[in-house]
Amino acid sequence: MQDSFQRAASLRPVVVDGESPVKPRHNAFAANANASVSSNASANLADSDNAPAVRLLTDTLQEATRRNASDLHIEPAEHGWRVRLRIDGVLHEIPQPPAHLRDAFITRVKVLARMDIAERRVPQDGRLRIATSPGRVEDYRVNSLPTLFGEKLVLRRLDALPTDLSLDSLGLDSQQREAVDAAIRAPHGLVLVTGPTGSGKTLSLYCFLHMLNDEARNLCSVEDPAEIQLAGINQVSVREKAGLTFAVALRAFLRQDPDVIMVGEIRDDETADVAVKAAQTGHLVLSTLHTNDAPAAVARLIDIGVEPYNLAAALRMVTAQRLVRRLCVACRAPAQQSAAALRAAGFADDHLESWQPFAATGCEACHGIGYRGRVGVHQVMPVSDAMRELIVARAGTHELARLAQTERVGTLRDAALARVRDGTTSLAEALAATEVA
Repeated sequence: MQDSFQRAASLRPVVVDGESPVKPRHNAFAANANASVSSNASANLADSDNAPAVRLLTDTLQEATRRNASDLHIEPAEHGWRVRLRIDGVLHEIPQPPAHLRDAFITRVKVLARMDIAERRVPQDGRLRIATSPGRVEDYRVNSLPTLFGEKLVLRRLDALPTDLSLDSLGLDSQQREAVDAAIRAPHGLVLVTGPTGSGKTLSLYCFLHMLNDEARNLCSVEDPAEIQLAGINQVSVREKAGLTFAVALRAFLRQDPDVIMVGEIRDDETADVAVKAAQTGHLVLSTLHTNDAPAAVARLIDIGVEPYNLAAALRMVTAQRLVRRLCVACRAPAQQSAAALRAAGFADDHLESWQPFAATGCEACHGIGYRGRVGVHQVMPVSDAMRELIVARAGTHELARLAQTERVGTLRDAALARVRDGTTSLAEALAATEVA
């Protein structure tokens, strides 16, 4: 693993905005891992090319880029610290960094992110920009959190976000794609994407906006925060301390002659009420919720306080989604799964033959993980007239789910098992991603 940092030496991060170039000379994850933690952080690293903390940060960011990590976790402990990278949704620890560089490393990040290095008692947010090669600049969103043993940092690597914003990139099957395309091209209505944190909901909304983005439409979005800058779209970031909430921004959008409104998340009754009414008055509204599946989104909005008759009139489609890891095609291996295990997972008897399941093994290409990248699995539920009647009648989630099944709306588990059948993912991954608590 330590050699992996040296193989990334072709990337030479340079600090943007007037900072001096950083010239990595050797791997900072070398010896001294057991040295004691320095009690005094060095706050004067910006001008020191040779500082070990600078080289350590360079190595760490190089490794994050090389492995396409989405987040970096810098975690202090009682006797040292550790660095973990989130790769395809799972955290992986990298070689233990030298203990005595902990405070200097954290200070270095805070300096570059324009955070207050003297303030260690409250959380802070910052933004860090690094040029990793000529013509390539990477952005990181930085958050600090005071813990028992010092400040924990999380760096969200914004350049890890996908650049392909087509509907094809989402992993929809042909029937789902057709339904989604029809819903988001409608002149008005509410389209919801549901799922847990980290399931790709916001990326799906970005794909919808990208598809609708043309000179004939006024598109507005409010997010917390805006992670991808989209040309041609009026993007607003929530600033709750200043009074700019989702609901406040949404009300302001309605005075901006909008055609399409994207609300990053419906969190409260006020936002839900304004979003539903906007969808009823000639606007297409796109948003997200945290529910296990598509039918549960209806009950969630009614619980928040939306009147069923308003929801029935406004709601056009609900999708639910998860992300499953793709098997590494270089090392995936045939898996021996019994018919009983496949049947228990949800495969029908007529789907037990004539195909081969695969399992993860691990190789150099995937860094020993067995997976490379992720793909979405979706439940797409258009809102039919029969479903509107159930919504008005305050039907429960189970009744809505039964109706959806009769209307040939597949479940998330169905979508995940389809990815097992085509060899995209393993049965273990599909079951873990679609497990319902």
